[in-house]
Amino acid sequence: MPDKESLLKHYEPYQPAEGEEYMNEAQRDHFRNILNAWKQELMEEVDSTINHMQEEAANFADPSDRASQEEEFSLELRTRDRERKLTKKINETIERIDADDYGFCDSCGVEIGIRRLEARPTATLCIDCKTLAEIKEKQLGS
Repeated sequence: MPDKESLLKHYEPYQPAEGEEYMNEAQRDHFRNILNAWKQELMEEVDSTINHMQEEAANFADPSDRASQEEEFSLELRTRDRERKLTKKINETIERIDADDYGFCDSCGVEIGIRRLEARPTATLCIDCKTLAEIKEKQLGS
C-alpha cells in the first residue's frame, strides 16, 4: 500500500508567503494535487494486484501450495479493500476542497495547519481534537 513516504516524493512542501491567507486557491490546489497523486498510486496498486492474481492463479495439486496461494491472495485483497476505503476518503476530501470546506477542524473549527495536512491530507480534526478523541477512545476501549 502506498504510504506517506512514497506520497512525499510527489510534491514539494508548500511554502506560504508571509501574510498569505490560509487555505487560499494555491493551497487548495497544492492539496488537490497531493490527493490526486495519492489516488493515482492506489489505482495503480489495484491494477497491479489484478494482474498479479491473474498471472499467478494456478490450480496446485498440493493442498499446502494451494492454501499458501489462497492466503497470499486473501492478504492482497484485504489490503486492496483498505485502499478502496482510503480512495473513498480521498474523493470525499477532494469534494471538500472543491466546496471550499477544507483545512478546518470539524470539531472546533480552527485551522488544521498546512504541515499536518501534508502529513495526513485527509485529516478532518486539528491535532488537539484528534489527541482528545484518541484519549477518549482509549478510555472507552479499555
